[in-house]
Amino acid sequence: MNNSSLINLPSGAHGIVHQIAAGTCATKRLYEIGINPGTEIEVVKNDVGPLILSLAGHKIAIGRGLAQKIVVNF
Repeated sequence: MNNSSLINLPSGAHGIVHQIAAGTCATKRLYEIGINPGTEIEVVKNDVGPLILSLAGHKIAIGRGLAQKIVVNF
């Protein structure tokens, strides 16, 4: 498996969160919405603006800056 920042994955790609390289507040926020190491995610949209992710059947939008701090295995 390859590691990459979430922002580098194209639309339709699947991955598993490997690490969150963010500060305490951002990491806590991601944990609260269900994004933590070991979580499987799918990138629904990654063009301009926020990324749209599918997480356990729910769609979540996160900003590009925050997405850049999420390292995934794909």
